[in-house]
Amino acid sequence: KEQNIVQKKEKKDLITRLNRIEGQVRGIKNMVEEEAIGEILNQVSAVQSALNSFNKKLLASHIHSCVVEDIRDGKDEAVDELCEVIQKLMK
Repeated sequence: KEQNIVQKKEKKDLITRLNRIEGQVRGIKNMVEEEAIGEILNQVSAVQSALNSFNKKLLASHIHSCVVEDIRDGKDEAVDELCEVIQKLMK
């Protein structure tokens, strides 16, 4: 079931986003080595924003596929599980 979380196009988009985030984090590492403090703070903020955007896309995909399917199958506990996921994301 977990394999059906995202469609191919969505999966490609998520991987592209993660690759971009990975590049940003490598850039931050280089800035730390060069002690570019001001720019580091800006880039960390950008990475946090990119990760939040990634989480929103992934969560929406999960809701539209797994959660909807579980609810249709009468598995009401899917709503509780979704609430737990959302609480973890909002820490």
